[in-house]
Amino acid sequence: MNLFNKRASGGLTLLVLALLFVGITVISNALFRGARLDLTANKEYTLSDGTKEILSSIDEPVNLYFYFSDEASRELAPIRTYAQRVRELLEEMASRSGGKLRLSVIDPQPFSEEEDEATAAGLQSVPVGSTGDKLFFGLAGTNALNGKAAIPFFQPDKELFLEYDVAKLIQTLLQPEKPVIGLVTALPLQGGFDQTTQRMSEPWSVITQLNELFEVRPLGVDFAEIDPKIKVLMVVHPKALNDNTLYAIDQFVLKGGRLLLFVDPNANTDTSGNDPNNPSAAMFADKSSNLEKLLAAWGVEYKADEVVVDRTLGLQVQVSQSEPPVQHPLILGLRQAQINNNDLVSAKLDLINIDTAGRFRLKDGSSAKLEPLLQSSGEATVVSTERTRFLPDPRELLKDFTPSGENYIIAGRLTGKFKSAFEDRASTEGHVAESKEDVNAILFADTDLLTNRLWVQVQNFFGQQIANPFANNGDLVINAADNLAGSSALISIRGRSSSARPFTVVEGMRRAADEKFRATEESLQTRLQEAEQKLNELQAGKSAENAMILSPEQQAEIERFQNEKLEIRKDLREVRRNLDKDIEALGTRVKFINIALVPLLVIFAALLFWRMGRRRRAQTAGAN
Repeated sequence: MNLFNKRASGGLTLLVLALLFVGITVISNALFRGARLDLTANKEYTLSDGTKEILSSIDEPVNLYFYFSDEASRELAPIRTYAQRVRELLEEMASRSGGKLRLSVIDPQPFSEEEDEATAAGLQSVPVGSTGDKLFFGLAGTNALNGKAAIPFFQPDKELFLEYDVAKLIQTLLQPEKPVIGLVTALPLQGGFDQTTQRMSEPWSVITQLNELFEVRPLGVDFAEIDPKIKVLMVVHPKALNDNTLYAIDQFVLKGGRLLLFVDPNANTDTSGNDPNNPSAAMFADKSSNLEKLLAAWGVEYKADEVVVDRTLGLQVQVSQSEPPVQHPLILGLRQAQINNNDLVSAKLDLINIDTAGRFRLKDGSSAKLEPLLQSSGEATVVSTERTRFLPDPRELLKDFTPSGENYIIAGRLTGKFKSAFEDRASTEGHVAESKEDVNAILFADTDLLTNRLWVQVQNFFGQQIANPFANNGDLVINAADNLAGSSALISIRGRSSSARPFTVVEGMRRAADEKFRATEESLQTRLQEAEQKLNELQAGKSAENAMILSPEQQAEIERFQNEKLEIRKDLREVRRNLDKDIEALGTRVKFINIALVPLLVIFAALLFWRMGRRRRAQTAGAN
């Protein structure tokens, strides 16, 4: 009877525990629905505040369709890993949207309706494998008004900007109309009658591309107010703007408008002083531009009479037909080392060409933040603009050249809370004395980077203009305009860390071995040169009739060098063998820990708990 009671009591206890477990699970699901704990090193699965703000602003449902070809990617492990990363991000966004963001995951089979829908939505397929199977890996979105947007293909090398790209797609669906850019310039960006050639000129390619993505609205250079519909003000080469125009720009920026500014100490496209009856007038005309009154009020220093000279980044140019190309220290090719790869505007760009550029820096005591986008190398200095005039040979600038060691900021992102440059207009209706939110402006100290000659070749193909870019100037300007035209939430989203985790210990071991390998190779090369030099010395001391016969000294030297060369190559192989041996040993230890040690520890812990429980039960039975 006692045995029956004990069994019944034990069964009842298990039933109560089971019911308690189910109850706790149900309650926790209700209380902590959507709660997540991100334990990754760089918070990869935690959405930025900007993304959360965009998701909270969704009024009408937005549909996202994530297309991924599971079968076609079967042998592409990196693509599958990244696809899982994309899917998890999309699911996190959907869970944070309060049901307003509806996610559908679709595997488009070959010759299926889903495949046709993916193509119609603007997605691109990539042939993979020996059979050429189509791989779809993109995102399509629609809104309640039949608006459409798409990411044609998720590129793994753009993982840093994955969150931004998806958030931008959602933002585009929330605001389907083209953003308006106000253009303020006296340069012929939009084409027109060229007084020099006496012919009509085509619009610059950068403007043609901007017109495809935005509504570009010319404002001239004389205005007193700016339409509230304008989101970005693109000011190019501002010269002698009157106070009313400057005040309009000042208030536009302080009220939350975005500024894309291009100034230049010497703009080659400036036609100031062009006079067919006086050709020398243009040579002596001032071709600089500045927005000094506003920049000074915002804590930025820019001197229109200084030009950056860089002796390592100069491009090769043809000075005359009779001489070979020479390096021009004013016409610079900025590579990835000089381009900020952490800002969405300039990341993943390879080459930016500039000509006679100036530089920006913050004034002492300025509260603003100036984040570099483009910089010179450390082998640079500044010279007066006057010195660059009438320069027959650009190499003259490198005489008595002394680099400052400073990386000059040629383009940068300016942020901060700024005061108006027009305190005397405080009584004006609607006047804003200080910005409430951080101002966001992107500044360039060169206008020539916009010209076709520095980044694109345009050819006429059966009446159609075909652009073939050879630099990324156009991409940079489009990125800047696109970034500024987004919401404040979208601008605040920056590049995230990659989910890939390199084996830093292995990489360190490989670097150390490579350094040792290179040092041994250099030793071999040095000994080779010494042996060759000695052989040449022995050869020079021989007579003409014995020139083709090896002397005993030469034979001995050659034999000694060959033996030494074999020893050094043996050392090189040993270095490589030791590297592989160390990496394999590290791999073996990691495998042992993952495969054997951890399971053994779990088993040991389980046996320990089982033994302790058995002992407690035995003690309880003994007491009864």
